[in-house]
Amino acid sequence: MIRTFSVLGLGLALSACVSLGGKPPESLLTLSSAARVAANDMRSAGAGEAITIHVPVVPQALASNRVLVMNGATALAYVKDAVWAEPPARLFQRVVSETVAAKSGRVVLDVRQLALDQGTQVTGTLSAFGIDPNAGPSGQAVVTYDAAMTSDHGRTVRTRRFEARVPIGQIKPEAVGRALNAAANKVAEDVADWIAA
Repeated sequence: MIRTFSVLGLGLALSACVSLGGKPPESLLTLSSAARVAANDMRSAGAGEAITIHVPVVPQALASNRVLVMNGATALAYVKDAVWAEPPARLFQRVVSETVAAKSGRVVLDVRQLALDQGTQVTGTLSAFGIDPNAGPSGQAVVTYDAAMTSDHGRTVRTRRFEARVPIGQIKPEAVGRALNAAANKVAEDVADWIAA
C-alpha cells in the first residue's frame, strides 16, 4: 500500500512539472497559389531544362510559425492568435514553385529531386514576410524576396528584388492571412515572369 501511494505521489509531482503545450490555436494559417497546374498535366524536360525553387533563407525573426509585425525599424512583435501551419519560408517556396510551373509550362522539381536535373536554380532570401501596421490607413502585408537565379551550371547568375504590399483592413488572423497570401502570390507571379523572360 505504501508503494502504491509513493508511485501515485510521484506521478502527481511529475504532472505538475510537465506541460504538453499551450492551448492550441482555433485555426492555422497557410498559403495557396492562385495559379494551379491542372490535374494529369504531363511535361518533359531535357538535361538542364528543369527549374528548382529552393526554400528561401530567412532572418531569425521569420524562423517561426508566428505572423511577424514590423513596428518600426527596430521593434518586432507577433499577431495575437495568428499561427502558420508551417514556417513561412516553406509555404512561400511552394507558392512560388506552383506558380512558376503553372505560368511557365516548364518542369519544376522539388528540392529533394535535385539529383534528377540541376538546370535552373532559384535561391533567395525572404527578408520580409509580415505586417507593417504603420503603412497606409490600416496597415499592409509586406513580402520582400531577394532572388538569385543560376543557369548553365552556375556560369550565369541573375539577381532581383521582388516586393508586394497589400492592405490589411484590420490586424486579425483571418485578414492578415488573406493579405499575406495575396502579397505572396503577387511576388510569385513576378518571379515566374522574370524566369520566363
